[in-house]
Amino acid sequence: MKVRAHVFVNGRVQGVFFRSETMHKARRHGVKGWARNLPDGRVEAVFEGGKENVKRLIEFCKRGPPGARVTSVDVLWENYVGDFKDFQIRYGYRF
Repeated sequence: MKVRAHVFVNGRVQGVFFRSETMHKARRHGVKGWARNLPDGRVEAVFEGGKENVKRLIEFCKRGPPGARVTSVDVLWENYVGDFKDFQIRYGYRF
Protein backbone atom coordinates (compact mmCIF):
# COMPACT_ATOMS: atom_id res chain seq x y z
CA MET A 1 0.00 0.00 0.00
CA LYS A 2 1.43 3.38 -1.04
CA VAL A 3 1.01 6.37 1.25
CA ARG A 4 1.96 10.05 1.44
CA ALA A 5 2.99 11.92 4.59
CA HIS A 6 3.59 15.66 4.91
CA VAL A 7 5.94 16.14 7.85
CA PHE A 8 7.02 19.17 9.90
CA VAL A 9 9.97 18.66 12.26
CA ASN A 10 10.50 21.11 15.13
CA GLY A 11 13.56 21.71 17.27
CA ARG A 12 17.24 22.14 16.47
CA VAL A 13 16.98 20.61 13.01
CA GLN A 14 18.77 23.08 10.73
CA GLY A 15 22.53 23.11 10.31
CA VAL A 16 22.86 19.50 11.51
CA PHE A 17 22.60 17.67 8.14
CA PHE A 18 18.96 16.78 8.79
CA ARG A 19 17.85 17.12 5.14
CA SER A 20 20.89 15.27 3.84
CA GLU A 21 20.47 12.33 6.22
CA THR A 22 16.76 12.22 5.46
CA MET A 23 17.51 12.05 1.74
CA HIS A 24 20.00 9.20 2.19
CA LYS A 25 17.57 7.20 4.32
CA ALA A 26 14.67 7.87 1.94
CA ARG A 27 16.65 6.69 -1.07
CA ARG A 28 17.82 3.60 0.82
CA HIS A 29 14.20 2.68 1.57
CA GLY A 30 12.75 3.59 -1.83
CA VAL A 31 10.81 6.58 -0.48
CA LYS A 32 10.33 9.50 -2.84
CA GLY A 33 9.62 13.17 -2.13
CA TRP A 34 11.58 16.12 -0.76
CA ALA A 35 12.81 17.96 2.33
CA ARG A 36 13.53 21.65 2.89
CA ASN A 37 14.32 24.15 5.63
CA LEU A 38 11.63 26.62 6.60
CA PRO A 39 12.33 30.21 7.66
CA ASP A 40 10.95 29.51 11.17
CA GLY A 41 13.66 26.90 11.84
CA ARG A 42 11.62 23.77 11.09
CA VAL A 43 12.26 21.15 8.42
CA GLU A 44 9.36 20.29 6.12
CA ALA A 45 9.27 17.05 4.13
CA VAL A 46 6.93 15.05 1.94
CA PHE A 47 7.37 11.27 1.82
CA GLU A 48 5.71 8.93 -0.68
CA GLY A 49 6.17 5.19 -0.82
CA GLY A 50 5.27 1.96 0.86
CA LYS A 51 3.56 2.46 4.21
CA GLU A 52 6.22 0.72 6.31
CA ASN A 53 9.07 2.60 4.63
CA VAL A 54 7.35 5.96 5.08
CA LYS A 55 6.83 5.09 8.74
CA ARG A 56 10.56 4.33 9.04
CA LEU A 57 11.34 7.82 7.71
CA ILE A 58 8.94 9.39 10.18
CA GLU A 59 10.61 7.47 13.02
CA PHE A 60 13.99 8.79 11.84
CA CYS A 61 12.55 12.32 11.88
CA LYS A 62 11.63 11.89 15.54
CA ARG A 63 15.34 11.36 16.35
CA GLY A 64 17.19 13.06 13.53
CA PRO A 65 20.92 12.80 12.88
CA PRO A 66 23.57 13.35 15.57
CA GLY A 67 23.48 17.00 16.61
CA ALA A 68 19.74 17.39 16.10
CA ARG A 69 17.38 17.95 19.00
CA VAL A 70 13.89 17.16 17.80
CA THR A 71 11.14 18.53 20.03
CA SER A 72 8.13 17.41 17.98
CA VAL A 73 7.06 16.00 14.63
CA ASP A 74 3.72 16.85 13.05
CA VAL A 75 2.49 14.40 10.41
CA LEU A 76 -0.33 15.05 7.99
CA TRP A 77 -1.40 11.93 6.12
CA GLU A 78 -2.46 12.78 2.57
CA ASN A 79 -3.64 10.81 -0.44
CA TYR A 80 -0.85 9.14 -2.38
CA VAL A 81 -0.21 11.05 -5.63
CA GLY A 82 2.93 9.53 -7.14
CA ASP A 83 4.38 12.92 -8.12
CA PHE A 84 8.06 12.18 -7.49
CA LYS A 85 10.77 10.29 -9.37
CA ASP A 86 13.24 10.34 -6.46
CA PHE A 87 13.96 12.12 -3.19
CA GLN A 88 15.58 15.53 -3.26
CA ILE A 89 16.53 18.44 -1.07
CA ARG A 90 14.69 21.62 -1.95
CA TYR A 91 16.20 25.04 -1.46
CA GLY A 92 14.25 28.24 -0.85
CA TYR A 93 10.65 28.52 0.23
CA ARG A 94 8.85 28.23 -3.10
CA PHE A 95 8.00 25.14 -5.09
